[in-house]
Amino acid sequence: MAKIITFGELMIRLQPFNYERLVQSDKLAFTFGGGEANVAVSLANFGMDCAFVTKLPAHSVGQAAVNSLRRYGVDTSLIVRGGERVGIYFNEKGASQRPSVCIYDRAHSAIAEAKSEDFDWDSIFKGVDWFHFTGITPALGENVADICLQACKAAKERGVKISCDLNYRGKLWSREQANKTMNKLCEYVDVCISNEEDAKDVFGIEAEKTDITAGEINREGYKSVAKQLADKFGFEKVAITLRESKSAFDNDWSAMLYDGENYCFSKKYSLHIVDRIGGGDSFGAGLIYSLLSGKDTQSAVEFAVAASALKHSVEGDYNMVSVAEVEKLAGGDGSGRVQR
Repeated sequence: MAKIITFGELMIRLQPFNYERLVQSDKLAFTFGGGEANVAVSLANFGMDCAFVTKLPAHSVGQAAVNSLRRYGVDTSLIVRGGERVGIYFNEKGASQRPSVCIYDRAHSAIAEAKSEDFDWDSIFKGVDWFHFTGITPALGENVADICLQACKAAKERGVKISCDLNYRGKLWSREQANKTMNKLCEYVDVCISNEEDAKDVFGIEAEKTDITAGEINREGYKSVAKQLADKFGFEKVAITLRESKSAFDNDWSAMLYDGENYCFSKKYSLHIVDRIGGGDSFGAGLIYSLLSGKDTQSAVEFAVAASALKHSVEGDYNMVSVAEVEKLAGGDGSGRVQR
């Protein structure tokens, strides 16, 4: 079985119940989540051997974060313990025409203050086949960007495949900072994952005749985006998720996967959303699973999009679906009928 490493920040997620606003709520649900951790949980639920690497405090809150991964079969043995705090994000779920809002309280978290010597990447990558990170992690600070670069170099030296979800977060760094750092990191990446906005925000590569605010997608424009990204960095594959947002509740969801020759578009799903956080992460996990399982380009993007479509029906960051459930949806059964 292939072994996968993901690296990033695991945070506390605090959220009002139902669709209350933060200013009106007197109770918050307490869970955990974070881009690369979400990918690890999805992969573990698919039966893959996946370890998550981060740094978390040794106190009980840090242990609760570790336990949140262990319960789903993620290998936590490589997590470094130390530092003072676990990062937090407050999530206010959107409804109808009111968008969701995320507020970060992650400064001085254990991983944000990590040092290069905390991670022995040569040891971490022994026997590993795949490494995944996102653009969120290097945005935590120059020190973490350096750690990401060291990880990429060590993975490449060992012949480990590397995937990166660009995941630009304007609340963490500027476009200029992202461009400078991600240009360096993407030299090592084999599989790039992006969305309608990330390629433009990070690299200035924009799809023509597309208005994401109006929910209008031009497929031909995204073929150009994928080819430009592949030509710039030599990516083996470029995946672009395509979200057509009608409201906070209702989105159309599809994706494209470019393999250097073929532009494969998935079928489109009309989603009525329970929780969209982690949707892109579940796509990434589905893509990694598909490629490691030997699926062809079309089958890989269909599986990844179906996995992500199902995630939009699951509360919380983590995707709680199996391979069989994903394959059933990818195969055409999206009726939602009761299973007896």
